[in-house]
Amino acid sequence: MRLMEDLMGYFIDFVLHIDSHLVSIVNTFGSSTYLILFAIIFVETGAVILPFLPGDSLLFAAAALAANPAYGLHIWWFIPLFLVAAIGGDSLNFYLGRRTSVALNKRSWFGRLINQERLAQSERFFRKHGPLAIFLGRFLPIIRTFVPFVAAGSHFDYRRFLKYNVSAAVAWVAICCGGGYFFGNIAFVKAHFSAVVLGIIVVSLIPAVVGWLKVALQKKRVD
Repeated sequence: MRLMEDLMGYFIDFVLHIDSHLVSIVNTFGSSTYLILFAIIFVETGAVILPFLPGDSLLFAAAALAANPAYGLHIWWFIPLFLVAAIGGDSLNFYLGRRTSVALNKRSWFGRLINQERLAQSERFFRKHGPLAIFLGRFLPIIRTFVPFVAAGSHFDYRRFLKYNVSAAVAWVAICCGGGYFFGNIAFVKAHFSAVVLGIIVVSLIPAVVGWLKVALQKKRVD
């Protein structure tokens, strides 16, 4: 229990002070920073059981560091790496969904690793928005981890999935990296970076919260 509390505390600190943690990573690992950040973005959606890893804020912070010559990072390395990580992670997630969704249940070892409530929420999101959910889901933390899995379980064609997946990844990387690169080093943003990151998280969660409230209200009316 104490270990879990320590890990959760570190994770929250990492997200809220992601700029300083990235600086530490750059100072420690140098050019290997590219591979470390690639792995985080890839695993965020590629591993269905890790939806809590940072996404939007990580891209924003990484691009902000790339805009500062002092760190020796290049935005034109980050952009293709993040694109491949996002597209590849979703594709791996889709493959896992296609291979395991039939056998998935709460009593299986894999089923116990997946947050069933989040999975159900993503299924409702996919049913409501159809194929467009693949594009929209990329901009919603947690939801983006489960939508490819749900799409695969719904026997969605992979070629159609890839079309929405690629367009969503391009838009996501362009918005997050563009925002970080052009605005991340403004004096006000640098002085209140934690608040900016928290704002990014809150804004990105609003659609999911609104959807959850709608479902909760509908259930209440039925009861």
